[in-house]
Amino acid sequence: MELKDILSKSYKNKKVFVTGHTGFKGAWLILLLHKLGAEVKGYALQPEERSLYNDVSGDNFCESIIGDIRDQSNLIKELHAFQPDFVFHLAAQPLVLASYEHPVYTYETNVMGTMYLLDAIRQMEKKCHVVMITTDKVYENKEWLYPYRETDRLGGFDPYSSSKASSEIAIASFIKSFFPVEQYNQHQKAVAVVRAGNVIGGGDWATNRIIPDIVKALSNEETIKVRNPRAVRPWQHVLEALIGYLQIGKKLSEENDIAVWASAWNFGPLYDEFVDVETLVQSAVEIWGSGNYEAVEVKQPHEAKLLRLDCSKASNLLGWQPQKNASEAINFTIQWYKAVLQEKVPASHYTNQQIDEYLG
Repeated sequence: MELKDILSKSYKNKKVFVTGHTGFKGAWLILLLHKLGAEVKGYALQPEERSLYNDVSGDNFCESIIGDIRDQSNLIKELHAFQPDFVFHLAAQPLVLASYEHPVYTYETNVMGTMYLLDAIRQMEKKCHVVMITTDKVYENKEWLYPYRETDRLGGFDPYSSSKASSEIAIASFIKSFFPVEQYNQHQKAVAVVRAGNVIGGGDWATNRIIPDIVKALSNEETIKVRNPRAVRPWQHVLEALIGYLQIGKKLSEENDIAVWASAWNFGPLYDEFVDVETLVQSAVEIWGSGNYEAVEVKQPHEAKLLRLDCSKASNLLGWQPQKNASEAINFTIQWYKAVLQEKVPASHYTNQQIDEYLG
């Protein structure tokens, strides 16, 4: 049975509430859910003028509510009016460097926004299955070769990382206090936390992200400026992580072994698929067919140079495996930009084509 048919059994004609739907990952997710036959309502800030959401005319695939996750009363109103079967929480201030510039906003959004959402779910009487998206950066990163497991210590050097680790501590407390798994039959709320590595994919236009920086330089025939060429990241295509999230939501909704599925999950590349920034840039230039790069020294706040994830839990229990290795994910990503920017293929057409390839 194809993956699309497997996932459609859980999501077809179901109501799915997605926070952060106008963001990069959110836009890919609402397209995925549309393919699976779900009824989607999104809640997020206004999309940036250049964004995947606008590129694919995202309003055609969901009911879009423009609102701030920190607006508790509005969030409650919109969630309760929809009465979702599933909630996927992606809304966040997602950038490390931006967290140094706006630390308070980062904590307000990533911690209190998460709490406002969980409290809105607590007040809803309907059965609901919830997937909280955080990040691989929640771990207390010692920058060693050891890959981090879901049970490892949380931490965070920069405001972004620590805000996400803080939100996970708050989520865990909320679950124990209000949604204990042993009382699921009473409250009927199942909550899982998912941690993904550095996702790449077409339609990411954010500042201070490696793929958008590469594509912008290549498109303008400029030299790519590489800040941390030796930094190692768990690169993976965005669809790898999103399909993992959907599989977790499916398992929660089946209501078997809730204690197993309502837990934390890593999603990342295989152990030997971790590559450094310079390798990523070299591959992108080769796929693009032209371009050059140079390493530059930039005075900037601390960013981790090494981070690895252990995804054996998802592999062994969920049966999840990356469909593409690192080089294939990079190629899949750069081909999106080539098709849209050089060949003028409509973004919605090419994005849906890539989704179909993943879903089968």
